[in-house]
Amino acid sequence: MGLRGPLTVRGAGVMLCTSAGRAGLCGSPNGWVLPIEATNAAMYVIETSELTKQFNGRVVLDGINLQITPGEVFGYLGPNGAGKTTTVRLLLGLLKPSSGVTRVFGQDPGRGESYRARIGVLLENSGLDERMTARQCLAYHARLYGVPDPGPRIDELLRFVGLWDRRSDRIGGFSTGMKRKLGIARAICHRPDLLFLDEPSAGLDPEGQKMIRDLLLELSRRQEMTVFINSHNLPEVERLCSRIAILDRGVIRATGTIEAMREEAGSPSVEVLVGGPEQAERAVSVLRAADMVEEAVVTGRLVRARLNGTRSSQVIALLVREGIEVEEARRNVRTLEDVYLSIVGEREVAS
Repeated sequence: MGLRGPLTVRGAGVMLCTSAGRAGLCGSPNGWVLPIEATNAAMYVIETSELTKQFNGRVVLDGINLQITPGEVFGYLGPNGAGKTTTVRLLLGLLKPSSGVTRVFGQDPGRGESYRARIGVLLENSGLDERMTARQCLAYHARLYGVPDPGPRIDELLRFVGLWDRRSDRIGGFSTGMKRKLGIARAICHRPDLLFLDEPSAGLDPEGQKMIRDLLLELSRRQEMTVFINSHNLPEVERLCSRIAILDRGVIRATGTIEAMREEAGSPSVEVLVGGPEQAERAVSVLRAADMVEEAVVTGRLVRARLNGTRSSQVIALLVREGIEVEEARRNVRTLEDVYLSIVGEREVAS
């Protein structure tokens, strides 16, 4: 996927923003971003238009356009320094934009206060008071947010995140993973409508990661809680998120569903191991004659072919009908990591 030149590609559900300047066509499902005043604010939990932030003349965010609907699990991806945390701080009203418009629940974060009671936040640094016990931490947070009769809710959360047996222990003695679990319990204690999570699975073992994933999916599906996730954990995002945006150097380079991004990034491929090198060469000829592949390469007995819309099962069936001995076959689909690397580049990932 080339990213050179001022080009904006609008595919089926995905907008790839390749200009070095603003990403002004990448926020809405059809690629065009209307002024917020011209749209129905009730449709979106989060909406930004040409959101820009500068620090001492340096552009950190450049023309960010987002539209996030109720109940959506939205992944915000990008390398370190891309501007992800700055975006969240703007959405929380902790920073003022240099230009552009931001609305959260239809309100300007820099002017409204009432909407904050509807938001839960867990940053990478959980900010827990280590002198408190787990129960005291949740009880304190519940009082701040006016949670009525918080006792049953606190018990429910402590059991859910696996900290019931440590409920009376001071947080200072918790492991990183335990603190992460408690931080998530605190963020959802008051049942917010919008949840901001920064690297939610950081420090968790596989069991803890699955627990967090199941929780977030349940919150989204059953309670229509909107979840905004900053993360580098691409497999986790792939399992969780309905849509994503990829941010690089302050510009959204692509946004859309993961499936649409995979399709935009390239066709799936198939690898077929056949009986011998001669059969491999013949297999390529058969597939090309049937117009089933865009390209095919032979390495010994292995045929690697990029499909042109054909199902891999059709490829295998044709080869078998033609008398070619198929010993093994595997269909390869581009992962989110493949898409991310093609847009951001391996240098940024390594850093």
